[in-house]
Amino acid sequence: MTSSATAPLFDTAVTRNFGTRLPIVAGGLMWLSNAHYVSAGARAGVMSFLTAASFPDRDDLRREISRTRELSGEKPFGVNVSMLPKLVPGDKVVDTFRLIADEGVRFVETSGRNPAHYLDELKKAGIIVLHKVPGVRYAASAEAAGVDMVSIVGAECGGHPSLDMIGSLVNQGLASQRLKIPYLIGGGVGTGGQIAGCLASGADGVIIGTRFLVSKEINAHDDYKQALATARETDTDLTLTSVHNTVRSLSNETTRLVADLEAKDPDIGIEALLPHVSGKIGRKAYETGDVRQGLLSAGQSLGLTHKIQPLADIVGQLEFETRTALQRLARLSNQLPEEGTRA
Repeated sequence: MTSSATAPLFDTAVTRNFGTRLPIVAGGLMWLSNAHYVSAGARAGVMSFLTAASFPDRDDLRREISRTRELSGEKPFGVNVSMLPKLVPGDKVVDTFRLIADEGVRFVETSGRNPAHYLDELKKAGIIVLHKVPGVRYAASAEAAGVDMVSIVGAECGGHPSLDMIGSLVNQGLASQRLKIPYLIGGGVGTGGQIAGCLASGADGVIIGTRFLVSKEINAHDDYKQALATARETDTDLTLTSVHNTVRSLSNETTRLVADLEAKDPDIGIEALLPHVSGKIGRKAYETGDVRQGLLSAGQSLGLTHKIQPLADIVGQLEFETRTALQRLARLSNQLPEEGTRA
């Protein structure tokens, strides 16, 4: 089931700003968001982001942008810039933004820390900035700094849900009350019914990660994807809370070992944990399909992933489910009493 129409299905700030058919963002995935995957998202009608940190060599990133443009045709895509010091240290952030601007990319997803310091230069380049945060209080700070949109990922998300552990449903309610700029909701989103609920509550779109990890276009071993497809919503663990960098990832030998080490010594420190949680270990799992080792980011929407599929088919299913949910909502609204009367 694929999307065939080219006109926007919804009129939201997400579809208007990005020029996409659907109010869905495929968030940047470290080591996995390459030209093949990102262009598939663009062609399917969603916004998708290359991860700049996956291409630390400037020429490699430039080539990947060029390749993505070639594969996407006229469809929009962007670049994710994670500003975590270990990923993009020092002045490489500025260099990365300038490369993106030089390449004519108009959309950037930022994460890791507030991008306030870089916004003037990005705005001068005509770049729209979507900033990803793990809670509404961080979204409010990004709004004050001047970002164009924010995506808020709840405790259900894979990767970094922050120490606050606020769920997506609560984030929905808080964002509708506290934010003036457009916002997206993420963390556990994997059905069209959820998308319809987010839109109905005031969101301009959703951000999805885990649900798309079983896409055929993801550059990872099929055994890795199959492990995700057969996993349940209960098959994730939280680790690294002791170093104030909580990660939700697929339950495996590493998560059990790290949880045990942290329980025995709450002050263990990141240096003692690095031999077990280094990103190189997780990257090897993508290459070999052996998911026993490494922190393999995955959220609770694992329970909604059932098989390996082309990304367009997953997006098409989400579109169908969203339409169905909104039609049901319309039928229910026709049965509501008029304002000022009682049922």
